[in-house]
Amino acid sequence: MFVCSNGLETFHLNWEIPITSDNLIYVLFLGFSAAMLGISGFESSANFVEEQQTGVFPKTLRNMWAIVSFFNPAIAILLIAVIPIAELDGYRESLLSYLGHTTGGTWLSMLISVDAVLVLCGAVLTSFVGVSGLLKRMTLDRILPNYFLKENKRGSNYRIIITFLILCISVLIVTKGHLESLAGVYTFSFLAVMALFGIGNLLLKFKRRKLPRPEKTRGFSVVLAILFIIAAFLGNIILNEEAFATFIKYLVPAILVVAIMLGRSTLIQLGVDTLDYFYKPIRKFAVIGNRYLQNMHRKIHAQEFVFYTKGDDVAILNKVMQYVQNNETTKKLKIVNVKKAYESNEALKIDLEVLDRAYPEIHIEFIEIDGVFGPELIDELSKKWNIPKNFMFIGSPGDKFSYRVSELGGVRLIM
Repeated sequence: MFVCSNGLETFHLNWEIPITSDNLIYVLFLGFSAAMLGISGFESSANFVEEQQTGVFPKTLRNMWAIVSFFNPAIAILLIAVIPIAELDGYRESLLSYLGHTTGGTWLSMLISVDAVLVLCGAVLTSFVGVSGLLKRMTLDRILPNYFLKENKRGSNYRIIITFLILCISVLIVTKGHLESLAGVYTFSFLAVMALFGIGNLLLKFKRRKLPRPEKTRGFSVVLAILFIIAAFLGNIILNEEAFATFIKYLVPAILVVAIMLGRSTLIQLGVDTLDYFYKPIRKFAVIGNRYLQNMHRKIHAQEFVFYTKGDDVAILNKVMQYVQNNETTKKLKIVNVKKAYESNEALKIDLEVLDRAYPEIHIEFIEIDGVFGPELIDELSKKWNIPKNFMFIGSPGDKFSYRVSELGGVRLIM
């Protein structure tokens, strides 16, 4: 029997596996995999990192580590010490409540139950806040349909909230409300998110080496953490194959939706070509459908993008053009240089003329502005040109840059 607690509920899994010298490592591996759920909650802190003061995020992680490191082993040892192992299997859905009843009586059991409900309510609210921000950002970056951007009078994206609510209810229905199945689906989701955090950290190290960051960690530590998470993921597949199958049923459609949105320009062009092929036998339908898809295709590519340059050389500007050409569906790019009155951009203009000939499919418009680059200027130009800030790019700032990237209102980086 393995027992793990995340401070709210205690989950345990029971296998009829005799512990011998031959299978001790395997049994410990299964116990480690089951216990990984005990660190859930760390991913929630990332939802609020942009709203926190400088230096607060490391403190929240430190406090969570301290709490988990004390309570998880303490509760597990207390359970084993107070309650006979043979009785644990009969209270698998309410172990902490039963522990409170055994040690303090009915009042302590009720107190633990009420506390669990309150903490669960907070966790649910946190999940809705996190999902709303995540899906809104993904929609603004054109990874999800604009359907989710609809707001009510109070400024809430109610379609995101309703969709997430329906998704949660569907998981409850699919698992038939079975607590261990629900916990299993949550375990795979949690471990996948934690692994993605590590992979994202590695990508930043390789792709954004010059990006200033207040907190750093060694690449070896990140790789080691990812390997531990993968091991726990595989162990939980062994422990609960049914929950893993449910997790895959939700993961695959989500990936397909994102893939379709990322490749929608290609799919639309494929639709145009298909309609052209069947033009003669279904002329009227082809003409109407072709016109509609062409308008949609034109509308997508009509979105303008902005790159703020500090007078970069032609090699860096060429990388910018390659990124826009390979990753963004647009035919218009404004290149803006914020300069002082006495500075000259003659060399930059010559470089842009070369790039304009090298990338004829993208119209380059060069704009010179006298002033100081900062959040106020970005906000002013975004409103003036009606271009969202997440469609604006800057190069990787140096250590002397006056602002943090998060202060620029969503402007993205191009290396």
